[in-house]
Amino acid sequence: MKNQFTVRYFLLFLIGICFTTISIAQSTIKGNIKDALTNVPVDFATVYMEGTSTATETDIDGNFELDVPSGKKLTLAFTRIGYKEGKREFARLRKGELIQVEVLLAPEDSDVEIIVSDSKLEESGIIREEVTELKLLPTTSGNFESVLPHIALGANTGTGGELSSQYNVRGGNYDENLVYVNDFEIYRPQLIRAGQQEGLTFPNIDLIRDLSFSSGGFQAKYGDKLSSVLDIRYKRPDSLRASVGMSFLGGSAHIEGSTSVGKDNYKRFRYLLGARYKTTQYLLGSLDVTGEYTPSFADVQGYFTLDLNRDWQLGLLANYNTSVYRFVPRERSTALGLINFALELFTVFEGQEVDDFTTGTGGLSLTYIPDRDYNPLYLKFLVSSYASAENERFDILGFYRLGEIETNLGSDNAGEVVNTLGTGTQHQFVRNYLNSNVTNAQFKGGLELQVDTKEMDQEKSHFLQWGLRYQYEYITDEINEWERLDSAGYSLNFDETQVLVKQVLKTENELQSNRINAFFQDTYFSKKDSVREVNVTLGLRASYWDLNKELTLTPRLQFLYKPLASNKDISYRLAAGMYYQPPFYRELRRLDGSVNTDVLAQKSAHVVAGMTWDFYMKRISQKPFRFIAEAYYKHLWDLISYDIDNVRIRYTGENDATGYVMGLDMRINGEFVPGAESWINLSLLRARERLNGVQHLYREIGAAEATEVADVPRPTDQLFTLSMFFQDYFPKNENIKMHLNLTFGTGFPFGLLGNNTIYRNTYRYDAYHRVDIGFSILLWNEVRIASKPKHFLRFTKNTWLSLEVFNLMQVANAASNTWIKTIYNTQYAIPNFLTSRRINLRLKMDF
Repeated sequence: MKNQFTVRYFLLFLIGICFTTISIAQSTIKGNIKDALTNVPVDFATVYMEGTSTATETDIDGNFELDVPSGKKLTLAFTRIGYKEGKREFARLRKGELIQVEVLLAPEDSDVEIIVSDSKLEESGIIREEVTELKLLPTTSGNFESVLPHIALGANTGTGGELSSQYNVRGGNYDENLVYVNDFEIYRPQLIRAGQQEGLTFPNIDLIRDLSFSSGGFQAKYGDKLSSVLDIRYKRPDSLRASVGMSFLGGSAHIEGSTSVGKDNYKRFRYLLGARYKTTQYLLGSLDVTGEYTPSFADVQGYFTLDLNRDWQLGLLANYNTSVYRFVPRERSTALGLINFALELFTVFEGQEVDDFTTGTGGLSLTYIPDRDYNPLYLKFLVSSYASAENERFDILGFYRLGEIETNLGSDNAGEVVNTLGTGTQHQFVRNYLNSNVTNAQFKGGLELQVDTKEMDQEKSHFLQWGLRYQYEYITDEINEWERLDSAGYSLNFDETQVLVKQVLKTENELQSNRINAFFQDTYFSKKDSVREVNVTLGLRASYWDLNKELTLTPRLQFLYKPLASNKDISYRLAAGMYYQPPFYRELRRLDGSVNTDVLAQKSAHVVAGMTWDFYMKRISQKPFRFIAEAYYKHLWDLISYDIDNVRIRYTGENDATGYVMGLDMRINGEFVPGAESWINLSLLRARERLNGVQHLYREIGAAEATEVADVPRPTDQLFTLSMFFQDYFPKNENIKMHLNLTFGTGFPFGLLGNNTIYRNTYRYDAYHRVDIGFSILLWNEVRIASKPKHFLRFTKNTWLSLEVFNLMQVANAASNTWIKTIYNTQYAIPNFLTSRRINLRLKMDF
């Protein structure tokens, strides 16, 4: 009966009929309990209402939820062996009211006070998630970022599909996204042109404690990008733990721990160390192009902290990453078309491709947080350096034949090539070397100021934050690439006196520059019991780059409001501001390889309005569901136009476009099955641009004349996307789980090769749709299966075995096109398809 209800309500949501008013009979108090010293969640803590038998326990992540009677004063107590007992009194709660609290329990042998505080409103548009549930999500890339389209507002899978962890957010490309790990900004290689070359990204999910993600309208404390912010926090371990994972696609291992330094118990050294290895050879074997794929990706990463005393902490973040991709193609056979007209491209190859991308990141931080009952001030000093050496080397000849296939099923030649439309040779030669070094130093701080109020039921405060950062960049780039096309025995472009090659790039660039940016913001918080909560953040960000001599000032505002007099737990938010993105090296490089140092920052103005509603569907789950919706509009100018081929973004190197983006994002998450969290995201998007000085035209299929249009689709325009991560388990057996990962998105636009200006982005790829499914069985858990003391896995805490099926429906999704010209001077876009169905076996062990 439980599963019938689950399926019924799940299907109702997918067709949009599940938004039903739910009556709530009681008041609810929910929250999270952490260790006051280590900030680690406290599991199995008891939360009870004094004088009654009403009680509950925290889960493994320290979360709890307790239904309490309305209309009476009550006291909650928080206890656990090894910790001091904490208490909190609550006034008379209204019927249906939801109170959120954060509890910091102090160890018995410490002199730290217990803190029980109400949770404040979250920042505008910020999605915060623990990563425990995400570790079992089926993923082919092996990278944490590939899960973002399933949990974050407005994020969708890029053109690289399942082979890439790159993501687009609200009409922006991957270069428009910020990524931070413990306040260090993360950089990535620049030369990657295809998903199969992409190795391991920086964030290691085994080391992550939690994450925050904003899809736009973010605060001034974050950097200068147009689209999004991913802010990751690594763990702060308090005990020895480890894990090992392995599958057909690679493996990982990590260890973490904490130890006292000297005689002072408060001086502790904490360490996180992780290593990963990834190989996609098994996946790439399902591509249309056969050959010898030898990808090898690995990284080692560590985060170490040392408490110098009660007020100062030293932190070190280090990462070494190496990605090597070797490929010797043999042949390709791709068929496409309709029932009455079909084509086949058959190619035989010679040569090979060898790419390697080596990156290293090191960061040092010094944090000051006074160890007092009231510590309004914090300071943080950071220095970091990123270095990369990127090499592309390939010399590949392809001898192709494009033919028409007989589609008459009654013919003796059905399915065979009956007419040759074109033959020729494609010869691609590349020797590209890019070295980059980014070094920066940063100072940031914060100060909380309490505002005295005469009313006892009112709370007001200001939280001031500021920061100053200096950055030095040094980049060297050697480009040597060309392409030779031979069609029907004639070299293109044809010349009777010489053999010409196309798209010749042969340049050397060296760039040194300095950047300075700063921010200041004030967050005003006001709460009046049983009336409302208000959170207003006003900030200003400044940036200067000595290469183009441009100074930018970007004000930003976030407003959040939550009425407390209503029985519904709803909060509203509004954000507006200016978001400028000064160019990095790739945006400066023109299509001919030269560098334009006069390029200005790309600019945008954001307006975002949204709401968050926590509600109950108690016939499904006793825990609340969360529905989030945001509508947004972004005006864009000084854009640097670009085209996307697979995951390679090719900029024009000029501020030559204006545009706009508008859309609506919705997300619902909760336990459709008790004890198993699921997420469903739905987005509508319109992203348009106009090249300066160009009158764009559009011709309908079959139309004799073209019509003028005011704007054209941006390369990231995607009208509709739906992504889902759904979990379930076998009836009466929670040790066997199912994880379903579904992605659907309408096709991205593209234009004619070499002529994508007037008739710009007039074509679209087919819709991307893919289903990955995984089945996980808990082989051992020290708590649930403690009745088996002689189990062969008793040396572990948890052991999961997962069977995963990638691309369950075996859909042929396209990542890019190969352009072929026939003897009739007609161009055909032959899709380069992504991976087919594959089965993966994965083992995960926690110690």
